[in-house]
Amino acid sequence: MTAADNGDGAETLARRARLLAPTYRLFYRQPLQIVRADGVWMYDQHGRAYLDAYNNVPVVGHCHAYVVDALTRQARTLNTHTRYLAEEPLQLAEELLATMPEEIGRLIFTCTGSEANDLAVRVCKAVTGGTGFIVTDFAYHGVTDVLAGMSPEDGGPLGPGVYTVPGPRSREDRAAFAERVRECLGRMQADGVRLAALLVDTIFASDGVFAEPRGFLADAVRHVRAAGGLFIADEVQPGFGRLGDAMWGFQRHGVTPDLVTMGKPMGNGHPVAAVAARASVFEQFAKHRHYFNTYGGNSVSCAAALAVLQVIRNENLIDNARRTGEYLQRGLRALAERHRAIREVRGAGLFLGVELGANDQSGLSGSAETARVVNAMRDRAVLVGSTGRNGDVLKIRSPLTFQPQHADLLLEALDRSLQTVA
Repeated sequence: MTAADNGDGAETLARRARLLAPTYRLFYRQPLQIVRADGVWMYDQHGRAYLDAYNNVPVVGHCHAYVVDALTRQARTLNTHTRYLAEEPLQLAEELLATMPEEIGRLIFTCTGSEANDLAVRVCKAVTGGTGFIVTDFAYHGVTDVLAGMSPEDGGPLGPGVYTVPGPRSREDRAAFAERVRECLGRMQADGVRLAALLVDTIFASDGVFAEPRGFLADAVRHVRAAGGLFIADEVQPGFGRLGDAMWGFQRHGVTPDLVTMGKPMGNGHPVAAVAARASVFEQFAKHRHYFNTYGGNSVSCAAALAVLQVIRNENLIDNARRTGEYLQRGLRALAERHRAIREVRGAGLFLGVELGANDQSGLSGSAETARVVNAMRDRAVLVGSTGRNGDVLKIRSPLTFQPQHADLLLEALDRSLQTVA
């Protein structure tokens, strides 16, 4: 906040509008100016605390001391790239690969999840000789030009060779998901498009957060492999224990991907990401292609990511995500019995979606009611987001350090927001 700012953020908003491109967007009807954060709490310029139930990047909590110390210590010692021999990227690769099926045996570091997905797409094209990709019809996979064409959520045109299947927005959709992938493969073949891969975010976050039933992805992957394609598991959002029963979302479906992409929470806010794959996939790729990323796998990024993994283990955060997530789901379902606007509660661990319909009290449709509730909860100092094709799903995705007492605060704010109409 500048000296000229009167404390309400107006001057900061004006400077932002003057200096930044109009492509940037802000959360909430009344934007927040956050000046510091700690654990599950974020603080505005007036010192008011907001419960963060949305940001999955600080997976082990905002400004975790162990991660900050590891990052700072390495920055004082050495920061260089992977064209020198160094211990940090090797140790990080060992620890990440140890969390995956043994078939996943090699890894490449990048800086962001978008870079990781972009590289995975490039690898699949080179290995299969195909150019066709299947994604869900409201997916989001990244910001590069290639991935924008594979992210229907952004509203732009699909890229060449990109086909969509309906996201699993209902139990019927989930049961039919494999058949819809099979039908899509038939359309691609009729169009003369050779398949490269199925690219799926394993919690279907942008489609509306769908985790159940376990295993509904498996038959779709089987159809893709029978057609000569590969399976990319996009773990940028569901990975690192968020779903509460394993490190990676694909493990809920009993499948071993050909490639796994990760990013966002990997460095607890420090930009670091990676692609892991079957050894044979990278070996085929390396015969004809090379890949080097100046900052991918640098010493400081690896130190931050190693610290995150250690905190997840030492603080039993995957188990906490399961236990606290189950507690929060029970509370949300209890609210659904009192509020007809809640249509469905779904998700796993600490990645939950609450689909809202029309609210008799507010007179609003599901999407408008969701926007109202998101802002009403912000006014009650609890931060959540929204997702789904119709924007009618509350997106709850807190740091994994969320505890039952924090869930109680969220439930109280949601209860009051649903029943109170300004």
